[in-house]
This record gives sequence, structure tokens and C-alpha cells, in this order.
Amino acid sequence: MASANTSWSEENFSCPICLDVFSSPVSTPCGHNFCRACINKFWDEQVQCKCPICNQMFDTRPDPQVNIFVSEMADLFRTTVRVKEQPSYEPGEVPCDVCTGTQLKAVKSCLVCLISYCQTHLEPHQRVAGLKKHRLVEPMDRLEDRMCKKHDRLLELFCRTEQECVCQFCTVTDHKSHPVVPLKEEYEVKTALLGKIEAEVQQMIQERKLKIKEIKDTVEFHKKDADGVIADGGQVFTALMRRVEKCRDDFNLTVKERLKTTEKQAEDLIKELEQEIEDLTNRGSEVKPLSHTKDHLHFLQAFRTLKDPPPPRDWTTVEVCPPSYVGTLMRSLDQLEETLNMEMKKLRDDAELKRVQQYEVDVTLDPDTANPQLILSEDGKQVHYGGVLKALPDNPKRFDYYWSTCVLTRQSFSSGRFYFEVQVKDKTAWRLGVARESINRKGWMEWTPETGCWNLLYYNHELVFIDDPSVRLPLRAELQKVGVFVDYDEGLVSFYDVEAKVHIYSATGCTFTEPLYPILSPRYHEEGRNSVPLIISPVNQTD
Repeated sequence: MASANTSWSEENFSCPICLDVFSSPVSTPCGHNFCRACINKFWDEQVQCKCPICNQMFDTRPDPQVNIFVSEMADLFRTTVRVKEQPSYEPGEVPCDVCTGTQLKAVKSCLVCLISYCQTHLEPHQRVAGLKKHRLVEPMDRLEDRMCKKHDRLLELFCRTEQECVCQFCTVTDHKSHPVVPLKEEYEVKTALLGKIEAEVQQMIQERKLKIKEIKDTVEFHKKDADGVIADGGQVFTALMRRVEKCRDDFNLTVKERLKTTEKQAEDLIKELEQEIEDLTNRGSEVKPLSHTKDHLHFLQAFRTLKDPPPPRDWTTVEVCPPSYVGTLMRSLDQLEETLNMEMKKLRDDAELKRVQQYEVDVTLDPDTANPQLILSEDGKQVHYGGVLKALPDNPKRFDYYWSTCVLTRQSFSSGRFYFEVQVKDKTAWRLGVARESINRKGWMEWTPETGCWNLLYYNHELVFIDDPSVRLPLRAELQKVGVFVDYDEGLVSFYDVEAKVHIYSATGCTFTEPLYPILSPRYHEEGRNSVPLIISPVNQTD
């Protein structure tokens, strides 16, 4: 019958007056059912009692009796409805272990039964005396995993020695002398630790994301760099091909001109031969009639009038001189090689200068490092020799030796590539390059790579890379501006004549283990001939 009732609707068990499920249902003489309180209240408000459904009038107020069947069915329906109204469990909640079909949300877990119960199935534990003694706790999933396998007790403590969860009985047996704390306390400790780990993990993730971006940016940079190299290379090869084509055209022209000379000689000889043939033909015309006459007198008289022919030319030794092409091609190729070598060096230097200029850095001079004899501009871009040893505060960073008229920049570089340019126009002496951070600033020293300085020196119209021994360099014309390029990771320091777009010198195989600083020295006045400043100039790239 209960099974049948569950298919009925709420209307079958609702009071027509309050529209709620029957409470103490009673039947009127006409057979209709109402809650006892509802029908009594209805009749209290009527002059004459009647049925609210069929309006049957009653002479006397009826005393309705409880309808036992309807009462039981209403109770059963109310219980069924209450069960249906209980929500099913959501993800993260503990389900009832007793429910079949749709599992409902558990409201308690029994540590004796090791079962979780919804409100309906918990009812026996709240009613039956024996079950009331069971220990009920807030809903827990996997109850069997929460019990000590040895003592069949709840794992509610944590052993810090063994780093495992234990029950109360474990603390007086296997873990008697071990420090134990409630699970909640250890949970808070581990949660804090987990939070720290999570923060570290997030930081590591961010660092790796930044590294990925850095790598991608590097690849993108090198891609653009490669495009630039290809474009520069294309210009170089195009220029070289034009040179080859010009050399080919010059070679062809030389051969053709020599052939033309031979043809002119042959033409002149042919004309001369043709003229002699004409002359001989004319003489033959004069001689032939005379040779046929039989008159001796006439023959002799006519023979005297014949003109003497011009002395004949010996044509046996005459020949057309063939044009000589021996060595022409080799001379053209030698000239081409020389031209190409000069052109390639020029184009290579030009392309190389453009490439290194892409690594321009903005540097300014550091007054804390400047020798007391030097004067710096306010913007930190110029330095010249003042001729007076100023009294300045002692500073470990300053070059204070009389002959060390040097200054470093504020900026240093510990990796990658950098490039800067210095105007040296109208100066008769100067020194510039890069120096490592630990360079000696307080006394005499040799300004060589061994002591941590990679410098170019101009003095007495000579250009020298300072080393042991120093390297004397060719000086084509007076330098206007010098470019300095450093590849820290490759151990390379290069110098360029910016105006002529010519590579001056490169120090290779250098070992850099410290930050590098650009270093400038305007040197001394030399009786006023070297008073103009060294100027750190912005890079002006040209096509």
C-alpha cells in the first residue's frame, strides 16, 4: 500500500480548507474529510453548520470522528514528501551510505557503524536505545580510512616523529614517547607550509613564464637581426655583382678594341693592295697594245714614253698582326680581385658597423670616478682636461693618480653586447675603451688587457691598441669619431672609424669576469693643442 501511496499527489491528502496535508483528519456525515481544527473553526463562524464542499446543511452541529485510514495515509504521505524534499548530495558533500537509487546528503556519520546517514536513515540512531550510544560525528567520507587499523579507533592525532595519523590508543602503545598533536593543529601547520609551497610554485611558474617570454623575445630579436643581415648581405652581393659585371664589360670592351685595331690594320693593307692592283692593271693596259705592234720604230718610240712603275712592295713579309689576348683575362681578373677585395672590405666594414650600432647604449660619465684634473659637462657627455688638480673628497672609486686622467661611466655591463661612440675631432691625444670594475684607480699601472683595460691610444699621430706588446695600427686620415663595441659573452672588443665606416681593430679571446665600464681619457693640454673635449655622441646610423 505504501508503494501505491507514493504515486498519489499532494491533493489526495490535503485539507480543502487549509490546503495543507491533513492534520488529525475527521469526516463529516456527508463523507468529506477536513482537519479537525479547520472544520471546527469553519463551523464557529457559521450561523448554521454545513459542509464546505457540498453545502449540505446539518440540523445540529456534528461531532466528527477521526478518520483513522486517512490519518495513517496522510502520515505516510507526509513522511514520503519529507524524504523527497531532502536534497541529494552535491560534489564535495558526503552521501548517505544507506540510500538506494538517488543518494541523499548525509547529516551524520557513525564511528561505530562506520556508515554515514541522511536525516531519514539517521532516525533509528535517535530512537533506538542501543543505537543512541553510538558516537555520531559530522559527515565524513571514507570512514574506513579514518579508523586505526590496529585499534579500530578514530585517527584524530598526528605523530610528528613518524609523520603519520594515530588514534588515542596508539599514544600509549607504539607512539608512547612520541610528540603528538591534534589533527587540526598539524593541519594548520601543514596548511601554512602548503601555502608557502604554493606561493613558491606560483613564483617559479611566473619565473618560467618570464623565461619563455624572454626566449621568445630573443628569438624574435634574432629573427629581425637575421632579416637585417640578409638585407645587408643582399646589398653587399648586389654591389659585388655590379663590380663583376663592370669588370666583364671592361674586359669585353678591351678585347673588342684590340680586334678593332687588327681589323683597321687589315683594312688599310687591303686598300693598299687594291691600289697597287689598280696601278698594275692600268700599266698592263698600257703595255698590252704595245706588245702586239710589229712596227719597230713605233714600238721603240712608244716604249720610251712609258712611265717607270713605282718600286714594288715586297708583300711576302707583310701580314696582319693578330690581336694579343694573352694575359688580358688574367689582368682583368687580378684587377677584379683587387677591386673586389677593396669593395668587400668597405662593404663588410660598413655592414658590420651598422650591425654593431644596433647595440647602442646611453652612457653618462660618473663624476665620482673622474680624476681631479678633469672637467665634466653637466649632462655627463663631455670631458676635458682642466689643468688644475682640484681638491675633492677622497673616494675609493676615483682615479686620483696624477697621470691617470681617466673617468668611467655610471653604467656598467655584465653580459650581452653594447656599443657607444666618442667624438675625438681636433684632438691631438686621447685614450678610450672599456675597463673592468676592479681596475687600479690609485696609482701607476700599465693600461693593458692583463690589468683589466682594453684601450685605443692616439698620440703623436700614431694609433695604438695598448697591449704587451702594443699593436700599432694604420691611420688613413685624422679620426673624427670612434665607435666601441663589446660582446661580453664572446670576449670581443672592437673599435671603428665611424666617419670612414672602417673597422680599426678587434681584441678577441678576452676573458670578462667582472662588470665592464666605458673609460675615457682626454689626456693633457699639450700647450693648448689638445684642449677640446671628448664627447659621447648619439649614434647616427646611415643607409
